[in-house]
Amino acid sequence: MPYIGKNLVGILKDARASDTMTGDGSDTTLTLTDTPGSTNNVLVFIDGIRQTPVTDYTVMGNALTFTTAPEAGVLVVALTGSASSIDPKMGSVTSMKIVDGMVGNAKIAALSSSKLTGALPAISGANLTNISGTGIDNVTSDPTISENPSGGVGTIQLNQNSGEMFVCTDATAGENVWINVGGGSGDIEPYSFQGTIAGFTTGGHTGANSNIIDKFNFGSANNATDHGDLTFTTAFLAGASSATDGFAMGGALASNSNIINKFPFASQTNATDHGDLSTGLAAQVGASSGTHGFSMGGTITGGAVTNIINKFSVTSNTTAADHGDISVARKNKSGHSASAHGYTAGGNPLTNVIDKFAFVSNTTATDHGDLTTNTEYPVGGQSSTTHGYHAGGGSPDKANINKFAFASNTTAAAHGNLSAVRRAGTGQSSTTDGYATGGQPSNTNVIEKFAFSTNSTAADHGDLSVGRGYEAGQQY
Repeated sequence: MPYIGKNLVGILKDARASDTMTGDGSDTTLTLTDTPGSTNNVLVFIDGIRQTPVTDYTVMGNALTFTTAPEAGVLVVALTGSASSIDPKMGSVTSMKIVDGMVGNAKIAALSSSKLTGALPAISGANLTNISGTGIDNVTSDPTISENPSGGVGTIQLNQNSGEMFVCTDATAGENVWINVGGGSGDIEPYSFQGTIAGFTTGGHTGANSNIIDKFNFGSANNATDHGDLTFTTAFLAGASSATDGFAMGGALASNSNIINKFPFASQTNATDHGDLSTGLAAQVGASSGTHGFSMGGTITGGAVTNIINKFSVTSNTTAADHGDISVARKNKSGHSASAHGYTAGGNPLTNVIDKFAFVSNTTATDHGDLTTNTEYPVGGQSSTTHGYHAGGGSPDKANINKFAFASNTTAAAHGNLSAVRRAGTGQSSTTDGYATGGQPSNTNVIEKFAFSTNSTAADHGDLSVGRGYEAGQQY
């Protein structure tokens, strides 16, 4: 029976494979070119008459099987659809044609970094991995110089209480530097003992004990001016400094004083009582951490020499606490301050030992090396950011300046000389120079200056308002 209707060429324009055979009355199979995946995906015509899938034929793989063998001489045509999806035309699939939720994680092979532009929505970072850098640590307080973050330089901390954010730019143990990158102000960094504006000389012996506070500028050579008075007259006292105030500790009276005097650097004002040392002390020496002042060694009332280290807060008026001991009880020595440690050198009984103790922990000081000679009553102790300086001294009187490194335990080296032999004065430190003020013999009023960077003889920088010895020094 001839085919009536659209010719097969028209039908074959569909995207289907065509297979044909001529019936012989016995052959029931036809091998298809494609594997359709389903019987319903194959159209079969016998002499143009469409056959019924499953009823008249079935398909397994690419083998088509007829229920009854086609009669001899009939034309069999099988049109097979592809078992795979048909590729759409380029650019024909729009977002409207993709069902919501149909693109899953398994179908996303990679995402170019160039696509991650613009503002990102608020998301949780709890499950983020493989992130370069240290990320942001959420904390409830500002970092400290002793934070010592495990992530090192580049660690970021967010204070969730204040909203301030800090990044660590120096992770040196106990001397961290944190820069405020939030909306506020105030970096966290080790206290700089060195002053930038002026030095101060407090108390001392002028023939009788004095309460004078003298101030001299670090700039060009100049004489000191009266900056106010301590709460009482005293000598053989110790000095300490914060960023804003000077402290004068103890001293020799009828019995040794335990009073801590405090005076502001910025205004010409008399000192006030700031609390007490743990006991009355004289001939001790001071150090400063920025947050605390320290008094090392000295004599207690009755004359006994002690090894005690006192520690007091520069912000609260309280009694000082015991902060450990220097290695050997002694008096009349120099004091020095680095970013994380205090140092004391020389002293009586005559010694050349340099002690070192940590500001943050209450422990006995350790031996940090030796001066070039035994000495007592130096003209103060000076400090750069990297070295301590021990100027002059007695038994016998000396003019030499010793220099020792804060970072290494070694014997001190010679660093020039004072202009003359001198003992029992005090010292101050700027960022570039050390100063030696007052002292014996003859209660001198001289202020001398020597450079930290060069080994040379100290130069005259001016005069105190009155000559004196056994005084204390501070810097601003």
